Amino acid sequence: MQNKKNRPVYLNLFQIRLPVGGVASIVHRATGAVLVLLLPFALDLLQRSVQEPAAYAEIAGLLGTFKGRILLLGTVWIFAQHFFSGMRHLLMDVGIGDDTATARISAWLTFVASGSVALLTGICL
Repeated sequence: MQNKKNRPVYLNLFQIRLPVGGVASIVHRATGAVLVLLLPFALDLLQRSVQEPAAYAEIAGLLGTFKGRILLLGTVWIFAQHFFSGMRHLLMDVGIGDDTATARISAWLTFVASGSVALLTGICL
């Protein structure tokens, strides 16, 4: 009978309901990982765009297409979400907004702010 107590428990991660602060924290980590993975591609585009005017025109043309604009908009959202979540975490580290109600509101505000930045960018594109 003792063996059954030591057995691992199956956790279905899709059934666990995280609070919005937990979701914001996970999204912050995920966006950070995506930004690190996108960095070599961004640096390559930057290097090619400053080498010659024809390469700059080609890259600008690619980013002007529908797929390019969607990619650019997604990247802006990732940057904005990571920035606002990082600011939230820094403020909480120094004791600002670390009570439950304020933390919940600030987590929602990170999503609203990043969505607003992405929406404004989409309007400007």
